[in-house]
Amino acid sequence: MTSLSLTRTKIYRTVARQLHGVVPCWICGQPVAPGDATLEHIKPLSEGGSSHIENLAISHGTCNHRRHAKGGGGTPA
Repeated sequence: MTSLSLTRTKIYRTVARQLHGVVPCWICGQPVAPGDATLEHIKPLSEGGSSHIENLAISHGTCNHRRHAKGGGGTPA
């Protein structure tokens, strides 16, 4: 398991504990299943963001892909 996978799993579990098992997608707000969870950089690396825990959020794989396909940085719509 990669460092990124461990980080994603750790963040997912932490949020799930805090929100009684429901982990919302940072982009669309709908619940994210563990198998569909991806890590999203809130402020993209290309815009000076970091991979620090405070700049990472959980999102659906499809939401994450859609956001980047549109060239979207910054906050979600």
